[in-house]
This record gives sequence, C-alpha cells and structure tokens, in this order.
Amino acid sequence: MNDTIAAISTPIGQGGIGIIRLSGQDVLPIADKIFVSKDGGKPSGYKTYTVHYGWIVKSHQSIPDVSVGAGMSPRHQKKPSAIDHRLSTNVIDEVLLTVMRAPRSYTKEDIVEISCHNGIVVLREILDVVLSAGARLALPGEFTKRAFLNGRIDLSKAEAVLDVINAKTTRGLESGIRQLKGALSQEINKLKAKLLEVLALLEANIDFSEEEITPVQREKIAQSIDVVSGLIQALLHSASHGKILREGIRVVIVGKANVGKSSLLNALLREERAIVSPVAGTTRDAIEEILDLQGIPLKIADTAGIIEPRDFIEKEALKRTQSYFEKANLVLLVFDASRRLTQEDRALIKKASHKSVIAVLNKCDLKIRIEEGQIQRSFSRSVKISTRKQKGLMALEESIFQTVWQGNLEASEEIIITNARHIQALKEARKALQQAKDSLAREASIEFIAEDLKICSNHLAHITGEIIEEDILDKIFGEFCVGK
Repeated sequence: MNDTIAAISTPIGQGGIGIIRLSGQDVLPIADKIFVSKDGGKPSGYKTYTVHYGWIVKSHQSIPDVSVGAGMSPRHQKKPSAIDHRLSTNVIDEVLLTVMRAPRSYTKEDIVEISCHNGIVVLREILDVVLSAGARLALPGEFTKRAFLNGRIDLSKAEAVLDVINAKTTRGLESGIRQLKGALSQEINKLKAKLLEVLALLEANIDFSEEEITPVQREKIAQSIDVVSGLIQALLHSASHGKILREGIRVVIVGKANVGKSSLLNALLREERAIVSPVAGTTRDAIEEILDLQGIPLKIADTAGIIEPRDFIEKEALKRTQSYFEKANLVLLVFDASRRLTQEDRALIKKASHKSVIAVLNKCDLKIRIEEGQIQRSFSRSVKISTRKQKGLMALEESIFQTVWQGNLEASEEIIITNARHIQALKEARKALQQAKDSLAREASIEFIAEDLKICSNHLAHITGEIIEEDILDKIFGEFCVGK
C-alpha cells in the first residue's frame, strides 16, 4: 500500500487515446522527472483536477522549480533551460497529464493519468519510463482494491465496477450502475440495522438475566426475524435474473434441414450472418452470435439441419448440433409450417420434451399444412413467423423475453443480485436466521438466539467487506484487468 503503482488503463491496440494511470505517494515526484510541460510548470506544483499539455521524456532529470512565488499560476512561471535539451533528445510522446490529489481521487491517493496516443509501442515506452522512475507495475484490480482499502467504496461497490465493465447489455449496465451507486449496500445496511434492533433487545435481557424474556417479546423477535428473512429471500429471488445478466442465456436454433433456421438467425440479428440456400444441408457447422434482446444477452447458435449424414463432415456437424442442444437454456425448434409433420419433426418434438422450448412455425406466408394442434399440445409456447416476409419476428422476440425473464418487466427498477459470492453470503445469513427462529420455537436460551443473529449479521457484512479474508480479496480483485 506504500508503493506507487502504475499500469496501462486502456486496451492494448491502436486507437485515438491511451491512458497510463499512476497512484501513490510518489506519483507527483515521478511525474516531475518524466513530464515536460509547455508552460514550464511542474506536476508537483499543479492544483488538483487540472489537465496540462506537454511531453513525456526518457530522461529522469528533475527540472528545478523556478516559480517566482508559491501558488503562482503555471503561465507566470519561468521555463527552465533544461526543457529545450530534453525535448530535443528524449521525447516519447505528446501528452495531456491530469493531476488528482488525495483524498478526492479514485483511490484516495495522489493520482496522475497520462493521456497519450494509443499504440502498443508508445504505451509500453511510457510505462517503462514510469516504472524506471520509481513506480511498480500494478497488480490486477489494485487501483480498485486501494479504493476499497482506503474506504472510498465498500466491497459490493468495488465488485460493481467489474459488473459495469463486463456488462453485455444495457440492462446489465443499469444493474451494475445501481450497485455502483450503492443500492445493494443500502439494502444490506438496512438489514443489519433491523438485526441490531433485535440484538439490542436480546442483549438487554442477557444483561438483566434475572428478568426472563416475556412471551410478547419472543413473538416480537420472531416477527422481526421473519421481516429480515423475507427481505433476504427477495434478494435471493433476483439472483436468477442476475445470472442471466452476468452470464447470458444459451439459445439454440434446431430443426430438420431447410426449415429456415439460418434465415431465422439472420432475421434476429438484422444482418446476413449465415448463408441461406434452398439446398438442404447448407449449414454444416454451428454459427454462434451474441444478441441483445430487450437488455438480455442471448448467446444464439444456428446449427446444422437434422438430416441423415452423408459424409464425415455432416456426422461431425450433427454431433455439434447435439452438443449445443444439450447445453442450451432455451431451444427454438423450427418447423416448416407449409408441410405436414415428418418423422424427423416428430423425433425432434420427443427429444425436446425435457427442454425449455419455443416452437417456431416458419413459412406462414404459404398455405399452412402443419398439424398446429399437435404443436400446441407438445409445447406451451409457439409462434408463427415468416422470415421471408419478416412477419411475426417481434412476437417471437417477446415470447423469448417472457420465457427467459418470466414476465418481470419491471426488474430494471429492482436490486438484482449478480454475484455468486453475494448469493452464498445471503444463503448463509438466511440459514442463521432459520436457526434463530428454531431456537425461539423450542424456547432455547436467548444467548443462542443472539449468537445466531450475530452470525447472520456477519454474513451480511461479508457482502460489503466489513468482514473479509485477505485470500477472498485477492480472488475478487484478481478477476479485474490490470489498470483498474
């Protein structure tokens, strides 16, 4: 924590701007060594939240302070003669340097950010000169870890940073932002406050043990436990949605050959991603894409048609179709509505009986010959579409959304638990509450009830990081990229 750390904070590659971030007690002296300002000023003399134009140089020679007076603005400072020499021989890049002084910074330490041209060579050159000037390379997530350890954010907010970075859709981003703003932290603190009220009542009875707790008070404690337990259960109920936002849903398009699976994929993606042909067996390998459907990330795969394999490639294609089918959370089972059900169709219906399925009746712009009654008896959801006429696609998307999200259209306004660690902590807290309630029911000593409630509170404290083990912290921040 006493080291000054540095890292590249933007993706490696070619682009408009790249950023090298430094944090720690020595960032300003380091910046003095490697930054030559056009106005002749030194970073150690700059005010917080200011941006300055200049150059990063290889020389570590510190420019002498030639300010006429303390606090004088950079434009009134004299330029040292050393600047001309360093600019003529050692320039790495033209940059903007931003100064953010402690404690009002991301880490609550002094921070300097160097905005340069984004290229692999220039970013690494600047990072190398920063490291050789006295900084060390930051570990994954170390900037955010310092923000947590220095008390700027709690652990749930720190983890929300990763949710924001990894958000696959706008709905996932909204969930991450709400947690980053403290929605989950506030809810956890409310739960702990309710537990504290009950514990205070129990502790009072423990301190005055000669006056036994009355039945009325026991009933009041049981009611309070029920309230907290209900709130925890509501948070856990959101976890299924959280998993969807965090990991996405696997959707596979399955059907016999030439029923329009590739056309359906193209229609959902609004682009010509898969080759469409009237020749059966055109798709010989699975095509997988990410689709944002009303804020839900769908990993959607178009698979090879179910036909009798004619060669080794088609055998392998069918194996992959089977693999995608088994792993899918949702199956879009496509039928040709202009034809009667075939033996292959009926085999697919039987095979899909244990999966979550939406039956898709394609080619409904033609005369419908398929046995709709059997489809409706086999599957609770079916949709008529025409990929050629672009009809019924909105109804299909809505059916997918309702199937995945279970009709909860207002979920974006709620706290959604997306983190497996939070889920486990909530489950343990709920378990401790149940133990407390069981102790109440059998009229156990109030010391046991108080201990169970303390255990519950400790599990909740793990979520916000008030109680946390070092190895868990390392695991959490180890998932971050270097530079965040």
